[in-house]
Amino acid sequence: MGKKKRKQAESLPVRSGDLLQLFKDEKRPLKLQDFFRLLGLSKSYRAALEEALEDLRAKGRILQLRGGSWGLAEQLKMVTGTLEVQRSGVGFVLPEDKRRADIFISPAQMGQAWHGDKVMVALLSERAGRKPEGRIVRVLERGHELVPARVVKLMGKAGVLAQPADTRLRFSMLVSRGALDGKPRKNELLLVEPGERLEPNLWSGVAVESLGVEEDVSTQEVLVKLNHNVPTEFPQEVLDQAAALPDQPSEDDFAGRVDLRHVDFVTIDGAKARDFDDAVYVEEQHDGWRLWVAIADVSHYVQPRTALDEEALTRANSYYFPQSVEPMFPEALSNGLCSLNPRVPRLAMVAEVYFYADGTPGKSRFYPAVIESKARLTYGQVNRAVLQKDPHERKLLGPVLPMLEQAEQLARVLKRRRRDRGSLDFDLPEPEIIFNIYGETVDIGRRVRHFGHQMIEEFMIAANEAVARFLTEKETGLLYRVHPAPDIDKLENFFKLMRGTALAHKVPPQAGAAQLQTLLHAAEGTEQEFLVNRLALRTMMQARYTPDLEGHFGLASECYCHFTSPIRRYADLVVHRALKHALGLAVATPPAPRTLLRIGDQLNIRERAGMEAEREILKRITVLYLRDRVGEEFSGVISGVSDFGFWVELGEVMAEGLVRLSLLHDDYYEFIPERQELMGERTGRTFRLGQSVRVLLSGINVPRLEVDLELLEHEDSRVPQRKEGNRSAERDRRRGGSGDRKGMTVAAQARKAEARLRAQGGAPQEHEDFQAPAAQSGDADVLVRAEDGSLIVADDADDRPAASGKPARGRSRRSSGGRTGKKTAGASGNSAGGKNAKRGARPAAAGAKKKKPAARPEKAGGTKKKTA
Repeated sequence: MGKKKRKQAESLPVRSGDLLQLFKDEKRPLKLQDFFRLLGLSKSYRAALEEALEDLRAKGRILQLRGGSWGLAEQLKMVTGTLEVQRSGVGFVLPEDKRRADIFISPAQMGQAWHGDKVMVALLSERAGRKPEGRIVRVLERGHELVPARVVKLMGKAGVLAQPADTRLRFSMLVSRGALDGKPRKNELLLVEPGERLEPNLWSGVAVESLGVEEDVSTQEVLVKLNHNVPTEFPQEVLDQAAALPDQPSEDDFAGRVDLRHVDFVTIDGAKARDFDDAVYVEEQHDGWRLWVAIADVSHYVQPRTALDEEALTRANSYYFPQSVEPMFPEALSNGLCSLNPRVPRLAMVAEVYFYADGTPGKSRFYPAVIESKARLTYGQVNRAVLQKDPHERKLLGPVLPMLEQAEQLARVLKRRRRDRGSLDFDLPEPEIIFNIYGETVDIGRRVRHFGHQMIEEFMIAANEAVARFLTEKETGLLYRVHPAPDIDKLENFFKLMRGTALAHKVPPQAGAAQLQTLLHAAEGTEQEFLVNRLALRTMMQARYTPDLEGHFGLASECYCHFTSPIRRYADLVVHRALKHALGLAVATPPAPRTLLRIGDQLNIRERAGMEAEREILKRITVLYLRDRVGEEFSGVISGVSDFGFWVELGEVMAEGLVRLSLLHDDYYEFIPERQELMGERTGRTFRLGQSVRVLLSGINVPRLEVDLELLEHEDSRVPQRKEGNRSAERDRRRGGSGDRKGMTVAAQARKAEARLRAQGGAPQEHEDFQAPAAQSGDADVLVRAEDGSLIVADDADDRPAASGKPARGRSRRSSGGRTGKKTAGASGNSAGGKNAKRGARPAAAGAKKKKPAARPEKAGGTKKKTA
């Protein structure tokens, strides 16, 4: 008993906030004796004081200095944040204080930090007009407890040399086989628990389990989920809480709700969707239409601060992959009790909105209801029945067909009105991965989109706007979905670039948001449409969630939120609770503004992780698929230009690769950024965005996710024969050839020979000695790249080379002869080695650097609709 009393007496009588305030008042570093003296504490509190100081240090608020003193991090010019490393090797620390700009970290200043780590940074410079630079002084928390790694070499009887599968982790690992049952094979993927640092670029580790071989798509999905901390298992407490919920709503649940089970609601989703958030019904009225949008009432079952709620906030949204989905809620809710499945009663929150004949919204009503969906329709069914007038499909959809035809009319009116007010619609192709019954990729094509998709999108946008307007009028706190307008300098550079194209006569004299839509419309159906859409998209900022009303530039909406997908987005659940509060329904007290801000920050971070994971899995599957097509020729369009090469989007396959100037020996090429063009100094040959070319797939590097291309033709002209020197002869020797290529790799010659043999009825021989060349550097992604060709997962146009008006920073073989831009010798391999331009302020997700939300193939377990 005496021991317990002593422990209570020694508990620190001051809070952490008091300790921080003391640092601010004294304006200097403090030692332990300073705390005793200034706070009037006896030395019996030493252990409690040290524990409190260590807790503040772990949180990054203070820093222990040499000599045993402690300093306030902000007064020592220290910043706490999360390190994001680009594939080029440079990094940025995203400060916890969102008012601060991202801090550039060169590879030499990273210390022992890895991508994803929570770190403390010492600021080295903060110059006006430039991003601050810093040096990482401490790793506060590792971002990855386990690291997926690829076996490079077996080392003795019990170890392997491995490299992290995430190319942003730039070190090797000496791994003990640990719990593995057998001997791993080369290129097998292991899950490794990192140990201590052995050398500057070598760490120890213990293998926890084998993930499988990299050729398997399911293995790649597991790998990507680990790389981006995508949750895969629900805590048992969450599963228990979900299991305790009923299978169906009861009559007691219907009390106080409007009964709409007689209304012919329908859901319209992808063919493989399993979770149905929304159902719609449209009715023509004397001078317009009335739209009912019923959304699953998840908030009825998921109460704030419960295990289900906390886990949903941690996940922030559902994560969709080509062959799997990681839902925000357990399947019992996402696919069962909350899903608006057909012919069963379901609880919903309804937005009932009246629209006049011109699409102007009239009076709106919002209320809880019970509905019963009459049909589970797909986008394809609606397209065939309503748009293509297919007799068979129209007969099948007979009971709901009149309603669908009214829905089509209303959707077209809403789209026209939205377009008239300045909403942007980028017409960019989206990839769709096609699998066979064994789960193997058989094609990567262009996803077909039609008005069947757009019809539902228009209704969801309309409901989101109606709810946002209502809550704003009621002065109820909520999370808005905001999309900032692009920086005017970026727009001016973009317009300047367009004045050098065939669209010059249609480019407005002044650059602005409204003029941007005019330019996009002018490019529709022209040869410049590809160029205009790509470059305009790169000027966009990223959308985000915030409690501040800032408007949505992309939708030209003054007031917008997300209301329509609470099964898969936590932001929508927050809005549902706010709506119930505004309606006077019995719900918990809404979050305070600071809490909303914190929730919004969490959702923005996880949304970004989901976007990056979606891009990475698409890229990994693309690289694996193309590996078997090395040596084939493709048509394509130049989709990106830099001072070391250009990217080509292939026509036959929805993929992209890099043509390096180091493989063009006919001239020295100068990069002219204001025209997004490479020009030959001697020949005047040009390579520019949107230009058609013919290329050869010359190599694939799976670990680095690279697709290497060689130029064959462009604009009906053949590239001059390259000189055969020691470099090309050595490259051919590695491929198994003789060096006499005549513009074609040995692998390509072999494939053509096999094709001729098949045509003659013979059986081709196996060419095991033909190997694809090792890739050098670069990246096969579409929109955002570093100067070395690697992908920069950016969130704002400062990361992109497009229309910047500034020359890229890098080395060239010869200096420029007086013209703005950089000259790069085609024979030089140095052009890709420059430093990376520093990243600009990061925006958010829906309009930023992403193409249209990256490939949304229909997934096993669910699909998601497009969101703005």
